[in-house]
Amino acid sequence: MRANAVIFWILSIFFGLAAVAYAWWSWLDAGYDLHPEWVGTVGLSLTSVLAIFLGFYVQHTYRAQGGELPEDRLDADVDDGDPELGFYSPWSWWPIILATSAALAFLGIAVGVWISFIGVALFLIAITGWVYEYYRGYHAR
Repeated sequence: MRANAVIFWILSIFFGLAAVAYAWWSWLDAGYDLHPEWVGTVGLSLTSVLAIFLGFYVQHTYRAQGGELPEDRLDADVDDGDPELGFYSPWSWWPIILATSAALAFLGIAVGVWISFIGVALFLIAITGWVYEYYRGYHAR
């Protein structure tokens, strides 16, 4: 993971230098009186900023976890890097209904507000069904 942080820091330096070179080159090409081409300069600068954000995050996460990750060690088992992600029902249809309700809600924003009301109503039914899935029926506990 340390190598990933170093790669992002190197990329941030590269894109920062590329932004400066792009601005200088476009300024020379325009004939010294005009401004540089701003779209490419801003795009490359923001790419450098994004690489800085990612490098900082990966480096901070690496330090917070105490150094080496299980994936970086040669003596690690597969289970060492496999955290518990939660419990998910493989047979549940409620997530599909929730996705449909979200799609209807966003479609209502684009097409007509009345469709959003149907999406919100379907969402309330689906989220209630998903939460109480294990309180009734075949899988009740």
